[in-house]
Amino acid sequence: MSKPSLLIFAYHNVGYTCLDCLINRGESIAAVITHEDNAHEEIWFKSVKDLALKNKIPVYTPDSVNTPEWINRIRTWNPDLIFSFYYRNMIKEDILNIPRLGAFNMHGSYLPKYRGRVPINWAIIHGEQQTGVTLHEMVKRADAGDIIDQEPVPIGKDETTYDVFNKVVAAARVVLDRQIDALLSGTAPRRKQDESQATYFGGRKPEDGRIDWTQSAEQIYNLIRAVTHPYPGAFTESNEKKLFIWWAKPLKEPCGKPGSIISINPLRITAGNGSVEILKLQWEGKHEEDVAKGTHGLQLGTNLK
Repeated sequence: MSKPSLLIFAYHNVGYTCLDCLINRGESIAAVITHEDNAHEEIWFKSVKDLALKNKIPVYTPDSVNTPEWINRIRTWNPDLIFSFYYRNMIKEDILNIPRLGAFNMHGSYLPKYRGRVPINWAIIHGEQQTGVTLHEMVKRADAGDIIDQEPVPIGKDETTYDVFNKVVAAARVVLDRQIDALLSGTAPRRKQDESQATYFGGRKPEDGRIDWTQSAEQIYNLIRAVTHPYPGAFTESNEKKLFIWWAKPLKEPCGKPGSIISINPLRITAGNGSVEILKLQWEGKHEEDVAKGTHGLQLGTNLK
């Protein structure tokens, strides 16, 4: 008896590790649909496309799979099971209804919390101490389908999105390996999401990294670690020049007007509650500096905005 045929939508490191898991198991993968890399985005993650081609799996990168042509093509492939592993676009119900064993998504949060885009960044921005990964059925609404399995992932106080993302990638592989046999046999467990606990967040733009100095030191610190490398970074402005802050630490001591520089060595800036000690910064167009070792060109009393 032949193995069920899989159609994989995948991108980024979660997509890579989940595809690698299925390849290593010897599953029957009809095709992989992924994205072309965006020239304006820092590509720090592994290539799903390269992994598929290396293993002689057909790869496609359409701008949209929700066209009549692509829907018809997928119908002719007649996959038994569809997976979406960090694929960035919504997939229409016309496609989700094709596979006899269902369509399932691997989401980087502990649903129903943090549905939507960049859930790990958002969890850190909000100071969460835990996130997770959730394998769930795909339905019309984003990340709202029945849960198949979950794995919690702790968030350390000083961890960045990159740190937590690596743990989420490992957890995704654990969950997929744990449930793949049940999914292939149509016997996977399911449970409804508690809609009263659901939260949803949209995508983020580089401009969303602007620091609001009226927020508390802890909130500013959470933003910094949520969008530091390899993400676009948290920033402020001084003398009409953009200043990126790549690392810092929050302090509780009371200060004065938010955005005021109260100390040069160490470099400390007033927040709405407490202050922030800047450890790594970068003027736009310049090299990153370790504040303890370099001259950062800020003058005492300058207000940031």
